[in-house]
Amino acid sequence: MSVGDRIVRRWPKDWPLQLIPRDLWAKQRPTYGQAQPAIINAALDRSQRRPTGNWYVFAASRDVRSRRPLGARVAGIELVAWRDRLGQLRVGPGACPHLGADLATGIVSDGVLLCRWHGLALDGQKCKLGWAPLPSYDDGVLAWVRLDSAGLEVPLDTPVLPDRPTGDTLAAVTRVEGVCEPCDVIANRLDPWHGSWFHPYSFTRLEVLTTPTDDDDRFVVSVTFRLGRLGVPTIAEFTCPESRTIVMRIVEGEGAGSVVETHATPLGPGPDGRPRVAVIEAVVAQSPRPGFTKALNVAPLITPLMRHAAHRLWRDDMDYAERRYALRAGANPPGSRGC
Repeated sequence: MSVGDRIVRRWPKDWPLQLIPRDLWAKQRPTYGQAQPAIINAALDRSQRRPTGNWYVFAASRDVRSRRPLGARVAGIELVAWRDRLGQLRVGPGACPHLGADLATGIVSDGVLLCRWHGLALDGQKCKLGWAPLPSYDDGVLAWVRLDSAGLEVPLDTPVLPDRPTGDTLAAVTRVEGVCEPCDVIANRLDPWHGSWFHPYSFTRLEVLTTPTDDDDRFVVSVTFRLGRLGVPTIAEFTCPESRTIVMRIVEGEGAGSVVETHATPLGPGPDGRPRVAVIEAVVAQSPRPGFTKALNVAPLITPLMRHAAHRLWRDDMDYAERRYALRAGANPPGSRGC
């Protein structure tokens, strides 16, 4: 027995960090037998029937600043966002109503957006040239906009927000874009069985404990999050509060109550006519441990690491989502969604 194996055997079982034995990737237990397409597709179908109220996540809250506007595109619609003099989120069409200038290149002065071409001032209210704001919502982590012309659903006054941990939290938001549709992103997350095979650097000892049903529409998964040779054993659940969002919540183990919200936002067609999507993922972490309070003091150092870890996962998962879209696009006639 090696020294490492002896350490693993003696490691206290009640510590939140556990030593992970060295296992060969190819020696894992195959999961294709459990990852039944019928289960994944049924869960996806149910998720796609849940209303969004025409709300779309378009940015992290921290990316919409008070001194300069932010340009965005959602469902093929050009947008501009900024903060007014009270720090409130303002969102509207991205083209100046005068001669069509890109308002994202403008300047914000005392909460007023000034077009760089001719100085048209927009304070976030409807102006005489016809520019009008769009419904927007800032939940403290993510910025949302309501686009009734794109969503074509019954509008809701506010987005469908998942429950988040309260009290002291650490939040980080990452963004990855790809060639697919929102349903392909959601389908990826509704396949938890791929975790330890596709992401061995992040997950191990993954077991799906329960699968969704009409009465209890969630996955419950036992999984250990990897930190090199160390791991954090948890039990997590996956749910879809609306059709473009899937939430992973830790229900047992270190960081219980912490969530990972994955939002799939359609951007519209790219130059090649194929759809583009943005994955905007928010990690909102909490812990009762005293060390977590200290971690909040160095949040500017920790949140980039959180974003890097999420980006690495989605760099791979976007391959999965894009492959799923490519197979659907090849099997369906042009213009059909076929999610």
